[in-house]
Amino acid sequence: MAGGAGRVAVAAGLTAYILWKSRPSDVLAVAARADWRPIAVAILLVLVDRTLMAYRWLVLLCIVPPDRRPPLGEVMRIFFVSTFVGTFLPASVGGDAVRAYAIRRLNVGGGDAVASVLMDRMLGVASILLVALAGLTLATDLASNATIVAALAVAAAACGVTLLLVFSRTASTVAVRLLGWLPSMLQQPAARVFESIRRYSSHHGRLANVLASSIAVQGLRIVQAYYLGRGLGIAAPLGAYFAFVPLILLVMLLPVTFNGIGTSQAAFVWFFGRIGVDAAASFALSVLFVALGIVGNLPGALLYVRGGSNARDASRNP
Repeated sequence: MAGGAGRVAVAAGLTAYILWKSRPSDVLAVAARADWRPIAVAILLVLVDRTLMAYRWLVLLCIVPPDRRPPLGEVMRIFFVSTFVGTFLPASVGGDAVRAYAIRRLNVGGGDAVASVLMDRMLGVASILLVALAGLTLATDLASNATIVAALAVAAAACGVTLLLVFSRTASTVAVRLLGWLPSMLQQPAARVFESIRRYSSHHGRLANVLASSIAVQGLRIVQAYYLGRGLGIAAPLGAYFAFVPLILLVMLLPVTFNGIGTSQAAFVWFFGRIGVDAAASFALSVLFVALGIVGNLPGALLYVRGGSNARDASRNP
């Protein structure tokens, strides 16, 4: 509870500070002049990226024995409801927990459920990292920023550890031995998760498929931000979005606020300010970018209200 209250405080305080620095009257003026036609294009694109995100999780359920795989409709229902619930939880980790819990209730082994969600998350991080590294070729001055280098290094380390757990028997053996440091009640469940992760080593093609889909999702998010910017009258070229948005997405993954609120505002204003975009327009862009993600979660909201998924119970007991 205290942690949740702290994240709310950080989100509210940071957002309020950035808004004050951007001048509320100027932000409202930018919003009043907005052209909603490019923004409508961004909304259509978010529906495409949500479809790709659901597809990649379906592919990652390949480790579940065929006789225990839930029906396609139930899997899709869980995915969309969990994305909606995750809107109100720290970063997207809470939504991942809801998804794993809900799919577990459909006769999927706990290790397989957690492993599928974990691999989905890590391949998503890997795709952001790859696109961010490509984007740095368009803004080479950012490569000397210590904070950016540290963020990229942390993401690369997380992806590297995951690769070792999947493909290295030695790393997996070491990880299992380290489980001895965990409380006894957690050792067996954690061992099952490691065992499930190891089974992806025989699914090279599926992992490559999911990584390619994840990169496509990041590309769509960049283009979405570009169209939002056009709607707000921001004249920055598409290349600037390719350089900045992946780094902003890494910032938004930090579990210090809810749904990247506050951190995204600070990141958009700082990055786009480097190329002369005024703070008011950058702040408005950040708000629309976060709001666009919420719009993409609305199908899950409808399913949640209808109560047709185990994920509704999972949201109360993640």
